[in-house]
Amino acid sequence: KHGLLSTIAYSLDGETKYALEGSVFIAGAVVQWLRDGLEIIKEAEDTEALAESVSSVDDLIMVPAFVGMGAPYWDQYSRGAIFGINRDTNRAHFAKAALESMAYQTKDILDAMQKDAGITLAQLKVDGGAVSNNYLMQFQSDLLNVPVIKPKYKESTALGAALLAGYGVGLFDVKRLKSLQEVEKEFTPEWTEERRDKSYKMWRKAIKRTLNWLEEV
Repeated sequence: KHGLLSTIAYSLDGETKYALEGSVFIAGAVVQWLRDGLEIIKEAEDTEALAESVSSVDDLIMVPAFVGMGAPYWDQYSRGAIFGINRDTNRAHFAKAALESMAYQTKDILDAMQKDAGITLAQLKVDGGAVSNNYLMQFQSDLLNVPVIKPKYKESTALGAALLAGYGVGLFDVKRLKSLQEVEKEFTPEWTEERRDKSYKMWRKAIKRTLNWLEEV
């Protein structure tokens, strides 16, 4: 009821488990845009050092609605925007705002999931290439006010398929399967509630100004 999709998570021993899915159109691709479109970085990894080199004040908000906004907004007429630019703004600020846009969109999704599921988020387990960025992971933890758990093996989709295949042919049981999921690092929140609230309100304000940017035809 809050802009999400339902999907099958997995089937095990004849029992099917379902999941809530939040489709974000532009997440990691925003970093590719910095590299290939604006050409302000050479490698995606450069964003971490750039983001950490500038003030932690959240005065620049990037909404990467390059092809509209996905869940939970579902607005094909939204377009990207950057708010808060001044004469001191440089490529490091752009890199920082790009990373933070990924975390903000994740919070949008998780807020919707908690409303639909009636479950309060206790921790967030992450995976994929973006989790290598420690600035992003710490910002995500600060924004959500929960620990963010980064796995040792970051490609969880591939690992999960391999583990379930192993379980299916009897290589190990469920207990052993769970023990193979090693943790590399845990990020814990450091922000005050005041800062967290202010930061997310700025994001929501920016979102409102980008929705329905193009007129419906």
